[in-house]
Amino acid sequence: MTINRTSVLFTLLLGLGLSGCSTYEPKQTNDVCRIFWGETDWYEDARKSSKRWGTPIGVMMAIINQESTFRAKVRPDRPTFLFIPLPRRSSAYGYAQAQDPAWNDYRKDTGHWSHDRDKFSDAINFVGWYTNVTHRRLGVSKWDAYKQYLAYHEGWGGYSRGSFNKKPNLIKVAAKVKRKAATYGAQLKKCSGALDKSVKGWF
Repeated sequence: MTINRTSVLFTLLLGLGLSGCSTYEPKQTNDVCRIFWGETDWYEDARKSSKRWGTPIGVMMAIINQESTFRAKVRPDRPTFLFIPLPRRSSAYGYAQAQDPAWNDYRKDTGHWSHDRDKFSDAINFVGWYTNVTHRRLGVSKWDAYKQYLAYHEGWGGYSRGSFNKKPNLIKVAAKVKRKAATYGAQLKKCSGALDKSVKGWF
C-alpha cells in the first residue's frame, strides 16, 4: 500500500497544531510549585496580578482552586425538570467562576473589554482586582484569605450584611481556602526564586 507523504505530513502538522491549542490543566492542585512549573506562563501571570493589585499569589491561587480547581470552562450544573434542561442558577464561568455583573464591572473598571473568563491570565487578574476592591470598600486585608473568600462568594453587599453567618457550610469552605492560601504561600517561598529566573519580564 502506497502512503501519500503529503497526507502524512498534513496529519502530523494537524496533530501538533491541536496539541498546541490544548488548555493546560494541572493534575496536582495541592502543590502550587508543581502547578507553576507545569506552565510557567501562569506564574508570570500570577506575579503580574500580584504586583498590580497587591494581593498575595497564594491567596489568589487558593480562591481559583476552590472555584474551579484550575479548569478553564467550568459552569454551574444545569438543573433539569422531567429531563428538560433548565436555565443555570448562576452566570458563573471560567477559572474564577466570575459572574456576569462582576465581570462586566471588572472590564469597565480596567478598560479591558476583550478579557476572557476561560483565560488564566485574565481570570487571575480579575481575582486580584476583586480582592483589591474588597479591601478598598470593606477594609478587608488582601492577606486575609478567609474574609476575602467570604466577600468573593457573597459579593460586597452580602458580605456587608453578614449573609455568610447563615451559611455554616460556606464558613467551612472559607476556612479551607485560608488553609490552602497558607499552604501555597509556604510552598512559594521554596520555589519562587527559581521560578523568577525561569520566566521572562523582570519587575
